[in-house]
Amino acid sequence: MTDLTVTEAAAGATALKRRRPAARTRRRHRGLNGRSLAVLVFLTMCALFFCVPLYVVLTTSLKTMEEIRQGQIFALPDTWTLEAWRFAWNEACSGITCEGLKVGFWNSVRILVPSLILSISLAMVTGYALALWEVKWAGTFLFLLFLCAFVPLQIIMFPLIAITRSMGVYGTILGVAVVHAVMSMPVLTLIFRNYYKDIPAEIMNAAIMDSGSFWRIFGEIILPMSGNILIVVLILQITNVWNDYLIGVTFGGYNTQPMTVNLANMVTVSTGTASYNVDMAAALLTAIPPLVVYFLVGKFFVAGITAGAIKG
Repeated sequence: MTDLTVTEAAAGATALKRRRPAARTRRRHRGLNGRSLAVLVFLTMCALFFCVPLYVVLTTSLKTMEEIRQGQIFALPDTWTLEAWRFAWNEACSGITCEGLKVGFWNSVRILVPSLILSISLAMVTGYALALWEVKWAGTFLFLLFLCAFVPLQIIMFPLIAITRSMGVYGTILGVAVVHAVMSMPVLTLIFRNYYKDIPAEIMNAAIMDSGSFWRIFGEIILPMSGNILIVVLILQITNVWNDYLIGVTFGGYNTQPMTVNLANMVTVSTGTASYNVDMAAALLTAIPPLVVYFLVGKFFVAGITAGAIKG
């Protein structure tokens, strides 16, 4: 009797093991239900919404004007050529100068570097002070920062012009960088403040008891812990500064206008024949630098956000 019971139990266990893969298979098939299919279709439509125009821009930049005039915008080029890219970089006219986009590219680089240094360094120190030190009127200051984050540039444009003129930097690379730093201070300060707020109070108390001054704690403790948030802010600020048009065209001088201003001058022609392949190539050349930065450090961007960059 006992042997029979053991045999039946073993047979039941074997049958259960055989049924488990089938059950897992059924669960796997049930995962693609109507809701999941609707989400997949919606995401596919969103991807096509952005990818189809990009495909048209890319293929148009690789065509000759004879092919473009045929009107087949979705067709691949019959003759693949990079002549439009070369012309846009070296010879395209922006205003009365015909030196290509390379002039605006280097202007954008010269604007980007001081903008990043000014905005990020100031926002780091301000966010650190508001998060970890007892600053008088800190709540009021945070409320004002929150309000300033939503003030459009057009409202304060004339005061900023007057201020930069009085400083002697209007129409210069430094003037454009200063305006970028001022406009980004509210958002970046709030991001750094929320990130530093998650640092345990025990670390700060131990540093203060060890005779740590404001700048010593910042340099030896806070700065080494800011790697993730620095990547987040770098990507945000690089994208913001590089893609800006209004600040560059308003505060930049004749020889200090960024790449976006040169691009706008190229494509808004009122005389002559519009070269659509050159315009598309110029648009892609302008968009490539921030995309390259994001693809190189994109994984650190996600890590910085999940580490607490945008929470608080």
